Amino acid sequence: MVASQTNRENSAPRLLDLYRTMVRIRAFELACEAAHKEGKVTGAVHLSIGQEAAPTGVCSNLRRDDVIASTHRGHGHTLAKGAAAETMMAELYGRATGCCGGKGGSMHIADFSVGMLGANGVVGAGIPIIVGAAQGLRLRGSDAIAVGFFGDGATNRGPFYEGLNWAAAFGLPVLFVCEDNGWAATTRTTSMSGGPGIAARAEALGVPTTVVDGNDVEAVDEAAASLIAEVRGGGGPRFLLCETYRLKGHTVHDAAPYRDPREVEERWTRDPLRRARDRLLALGVGAAEIERLEAEEEALIAAASASAEAAPWPLPAAAFDDVQDNGGAAWAN
Repeated sequence: MVASQTNRENSAPRLLDLYRTMVRIRAFELACEAAHKEGKVTGAVHLSIGQEAAPTGVCSNLRRDDVIASTHRGHGHTLAKGAAAETMMAELYGRATGCCGGKGGSMHIADFSVGMLGANGVVGAGIPIIVGAAQGLRLRGSDAIAVGFFGDGATNRGPFYEGLNWAAAFGLPVLFVCEDNGWAATTRTTSMSGGPGIAARAEALGVPTTVVDGNDVEAVDEAAASLIAEVRGGGGPRFLLCETYRLKGHTVHDAAPYRDPREVEERWTRDPLRRARDRLLALGVGAAEIERLEAEEEALIAAASASAEAAPWPLPAAAFDDVQDNGGAAWAN
């Protein structure tokens, strides 16, 4: 089904909260991009600029004890789930104060304290992880739920079919969220996908599916609230397909020459932050209040960047922490 976009009366306070999260994600991503260009952040960095509405709308309806699994493009998911920008930025800088002690970096960021089980460099690998987490929640008798984020490219991989099939067969408390940005890395997804599409695949595996405008944060919020209530109420797995667009290249190194510049230019007109800002103004929220919110979030991220740059590097001995077989610890001395 297609999600409704009605019943948004008196929505300005809610939309302001959602907009704040999206502004925080955008400011964080832009700071990461700048730090990478300056050589302060190294390694693979995948930006989600243009996709902020999906994690914001979904995670705004989750509890702290709910768990999520992410992709290689996971900054937005992690922030939306409640992770601190300061420890996240320190992680990208590879510092000891990072949420993973500087070991995960951008592509493997995690924060178990807020239920963020981790980003993943393998396409689709978060799906079986989150299905396993949902199975664990069921076994413990918890009413918490699990949410798995993945991209359209993951729907052409085996873990997608295995994960959805297992969740449907056992009626697990999991919400699958596909951020369909139209591109699997540098290849247009439709050019390498057979059949009638992603929603049809999920439905064929027995998972009820909702399709939503993934650049409309209110639409995502509304759809997610309904689906999460169904999952938490024992209804089994649900699937949310968010149709969105990645406004930057696959990584910070990718200038995306494979895309028509006119396509990208047109997609910028559908920027979820721009749309939410226009909606706030239409609801009577003053421009000064919106600008104050934006300044606060930009200052927060600037402070996180400064803190990360000043933070200490991990000690060599830390390489042996968090390792199941610690027999080689003596080499650190």
